[in-house]
Amino acid sequence: MHRVLKSVVMLATVAAISAPAVARADGYVSPFIGQNFGNNSGDGRVNFGADAGWMGAGVMGFEVDFGYAPNFFGDQGVFGANSETSLMGNIIVGVPVGGQHGLGVRPYGTIGAGLLRTQITPAIGNAFGDNEAGVNLGGGVMGYFSDHVGIRGDVRYFRNLTGDSVVNDFNVDFGAFHFWRASVGVVFRP
Repeated sequence: MHRVLKSVVMLATVAAISAPAVARADGYVSPFIGQNFGNNSGDGRVNFGADAGWMGAGVMGFEVDFGYAPNFFGDQGVFGANSETSLMGNIIVGVPVGGQHGLGVRPYGTIGAGLLRTQITPAIGNAFGDNEAGVNLGGGVMGYFSDHVGIRGDVRYFRNLTGDSVVNDFNVDFGAFHFWRASVGVVFRP
């Protein structure tokens, strides 16, 4: 697990250092709303959050993804009050079709690692919270209407990492908690 996190940090550092100094930095912030799917307990649940990132030389960059899903496991009932929160640091690669100014489209792919937190407060019994390392992989498209405003559609897969056992050549033990998130949001760039 530590090797995966080290690899992601090293790749992000190399990407930041490799970006040409003369290129215009392309930063953005994108609040979103979406829906979780692809697991037995979080299907159809609403989520919201924000992404903030920077694209060096217009092609490769880094972003932080924060997502929150209240009632991830269902409305009260067996699980009581519950939620899922994710905080990921990602490498993002996307080609700006139409340039970095004005109208344009940027399809992208992203991969990263970070924290997955679940919180359950049952009607009877003790509250339970779990913080685990996790990974995410996804892609989408940003479409800009002007120099500063656009819309973004995104689909990502999230999965937790558990244990310290060596289960493959990469020393990664994927856990059972996983889900997909589809979202749409406004994207702002300076």
